[in-house]
Amino acid sequence: MSETLTTPSATEEIIDSASALADARAHLARLVNALNEHVEATKAEALPEIRDAIAWASAAWAHLEYKLRAHPELFVKPRSMEVHGIKFGYAKGKGGLQIEDAERTLQLIHKHLPDQADVLIATREAPVKNALAQLSAAELKRIGVELKDTGDQVFIQPAETTLDKLVKALVAGQLEAGE
Repeated sequence: MSETLTTPSATEEIIDSASALADARAHLARLVNALNEHVEATKAEALPEIRDAIAWASAAWAHLEYKLRAHPELFVKPRSMEVHGIKFGYAKGKGGLQIEDAERTLQLIHKHLPDQADVLIATREAPVKNALAQLSAAELKRIGVELKDTGDQVFIQPAETTLDKLVKALVAGQLEAGE
């Protein structure tokens, strides 16, 4: 008599794969939680000294700024200097534009500078995708908009947890540090 081998159904295989993913995520969660606990403990230990260092640096900054304001005559030529890796002195302020009433400014541009209005006033027309999404397929076709990727698609999306947010933050931090 020969034995018949039974193979798992496709559904069972998919469930097994989902279980493997859940196990991998649980392992990752344990590692990240341990790291987070270590980071929090290290932060708690270092924070008082960091706060003191911030206060010291702020006081030193304020003292240098006070001395610079008290002696502008020392920075006529040259207007700045660099000592011990700190550059200081006087520089021309960059300034900035402040528009109190945008509508009034637009009216005055049209009145006093009509030949420059196209350069001084931004005008932008663009389709509003959120509004277009409310139209029927027939209406979209009539205005030249094509629906894409509306069929069934595979997705894997674990429920968003604090673990996911932490992993994203860690990855983003690594990317920034690498830049």
